Amino acid sequence: MREHPERTLRAPLGGLRVCLDLGVSTAQARPALQRPRSAVVGGVSVALARHLGWPVRRVRLILVLASLAWGAGVLFYCWVWMLTPFEGPAGPPRSGAAADAPEEPRRRAPVAAILLGVGAVATVVGVILANGGSSTLAAVTFAIALTGGAAAWSLAFDDSDPLRSARYVVLVRGFAVLVFLLGGILLLFSGGGRPDAVTAVLAIAMLVLGLGVALAPFVVRLWTDLMAERAGRVREEQRAEIAAHLHDSVLQTLALIQNRAGAASDVGRLARAQERELRDWLFAGSSPVGVDLAQELRDVAAAIELEYPARIDVVVAGESVGTGTALVGAAREAMLNAARHAGGEISVYVESSASGVDVFVRDRGPGVDLDALPPDRLGVRESIIGRMQRAGGTATVRPGAGGGTEVHLHLDEAGP
Repeated sequence: MREHPERTLRAPLGGLRVCLDLGVSTAQARPALQRPRSAVVGGVSVALARHLGWPVRRVRLILVLASLAWGAGVLFYCWVWMLTPFEGPAGPPRSGAAADAPEEPRRRAPVAAILLGVGAVATVVGVILANGGSSTLAAVTFAIALTGGAAAWSLAFDDSDPLRSARYVVLVRGFAVLVFLLGGILLLFSGGGRPDAVTAVLAIAMLVLGLGVALAPFVVRLWTDLMAERAGRVREEQRAEIAAHLHDSVLQTLALIQNRAGAASDVGRLARAQERELRDWLFAGSSPVGVDLAQELRDVAAAIELEYPARIDVVVAGESVGTGTALVGAAREAMLNAARHAGGEISVYVESSASGVDVFVRDRGPGVDLDALPPDRLGVRESIIGRMQRAGGTATVRPGAGGGTEVHLHLDEAGP
């Protein structure tokens, strides 16, 4: 008999615990308050409906009814719009540069066109009231707010909306300017050219706003360019400070390691590779966007240094020239032969002029005798000399002035 009260007590507690667990799990399973990227206007109603688990129509009806109470629904809508983030991008994940760029929101309703149409009707009503001697304050103020809202919406949202074409944006702004200017002129000439004080002030305001809307795109573009230039200047200053600090510390340390270790040392090669990579990163903003012959040869030299105990210095004189397949291939083969058979210090000198381009590859190895090379050794004969001849250029292999080997490649300016 004593066990029954305990059972009756445990059962309600167990049921209460189950109810609490279900409540916690339900709260945790509720979707986050996020606006969809594809919506009618702002996606606030859809976001609230998903978060609360209500139908979208019910949420929209509540917002409309609340708007009748001195605009409370509109204020709440704008408040949620500003504080609610967008949901993640829809569709399959993107790769590359597109993965970093956020997906632009899409708004199905032409809000700017609707505001502009209602603003034009309100302007006509205001002109009629002005000519009839009635008060125009409410109608014209309403017209100014709606037409200005259409222009502001076009500048803020329609420019980046994928569903709005450039022609649509231009038409909305053009008609907004037309409504402001025509409305202001008609109001000034209302009442036989003698409008009352309120109408005159409103007419002047519409004329000023019309000029402002016409100049707004240029002002926004100028402001954007100024901000981009300022941000670029700040980045360049920060990069210069970092470059100065690294030059005084890291780059000098890497250069000291190379000098102490020598070109044939693995430590020296790694230090030189790190120095190249660091310099490329520091001065990437000042290098040309396109890849020219000098940059192509520097990239080849950096790749060869990682594979062979050699140090290759590329020196350029003259103007920048485009890359030539034959010239780059022959120079790569010459640098590869020098690194493979000679090693140590290798110098590459590039000179461009009106007559053509010359590339000199010099090493300090034992030298090479073309007549003594076996017939099956086609590296110099075909990959360097034959390649340049087929491209309309020349290639000369001769002993260097201070020992070693010098490969001279020449290609006319009209060559490939």
